[in-house]
Amino acid sequence: MTTPATRRIVIVNKDDHSLSIGTEPMPAPAANEVLIKVVAAGINRPDLMQRYGLYPPPVGASPVMGLEVSGEVIGVGSEVSRWKVGDMICALCNGGGYADHTVAPASQCLPIPSGISIRDAAALPETLFTVWHNVFQRCNLQAGENFLVHGGSSGIGTTAITLAKAIGANVYTTAGSAEKCAACEALGAIKAVNYKTDDFVSALADIPTGKGMDVILDMVGGDYVQKDLKLAAEDGRIVFIAFQAGFNTEVNFVPVLMKRLTITASTLRAQSGEQKARIAKDIEEKVFPLIAAGKFTPVIDKVFSFEDIAAAHTRMESGDHIGKIILTL
Repeated sequence: MTTPATRRIVIVNKDDHSLSIGTEPMPAPAANEVLIKVVAAGINRPDLMQRYGLYPPPVGASPVMGLEVSGEVIGVGSEVSRWKVGDMICALCNGGGYADHTVAPASQCLPIPSGISIRDAAALPETLFTVWHNVFQRCNLQAGENFLVHGGSSGIGTTAITLAKAIGANVYTTAGSAEKCAACEALGAIKAVNYKTDDFVSALADIPTGKGMDVILDMVGGDYVQKDLKLAAEDGRIVFIAFQAGFNTEVNFVPVLMKRLTITASTLRAQSGEQKARIAKDIEEKVFPLIAAGKFTPVIDKVFSFEDIAAAHTRMESGDHIGKIILTL
């Protein structure tokens, strides 16, 4: 297979942040990277932040947006042993996923799981890495525990609901419409609360076990922080992965003391390659068997062609999506 000299990419206009398709020289894989002919790419909220200059790529990473792809390996670096030309994979990228070809660290690549199409596999890496690391590695969610995820209809939310349900946790969530709440409950949430019409603290105060939430996954922040502290069970764990409602809020920390709470947070992009490799290994060992058993599959909201990238971002910005948005090439 002859590698093209250039690749098509999504370009952000610096003046008005509009999107268009352009070209640039084809990247060559570094010693520990693979070159991928992209079949599909996932759309994620951090992409919107990067588009508007709020989420810069790491030093040395491609400035092109895109954190996850699926496709065919067409080149490998000198130190890559697991992957070979012709392998079909999905990958967590450090950037550059909005392209018809991209590079990714070999340690952040995964095989296409049995039962998942190569297109839909593009919806796996960013959300699986985020949810597995925060909910299961950092917060150690266990079977029988109560788990609350805010924004349950998002790509992160639908993944968290399904995985938590698969391991036997009692899942609760918040979402922004009756339709979204119904979708969350269909995925396995015991109760989904419409935060636009109901006080979710009151609505979740009388859950059957009566002890509160053992683990809370929060991407909202702002005034949700105090509400999380109120809902948390004794020895509960709260993890923040975004602060869409703001980084600043006034908090009474008495519940942290009285209930011995653990508060943690992380962002995926800033983590080292070594840490991402450990997450990938854990996912392949512990999540892929759930996929093979039919206990987890990504929820796909809508699929757009590469040329319709602006419409895909509009869909993400609207907040109307349920599950993941995908670009196909």
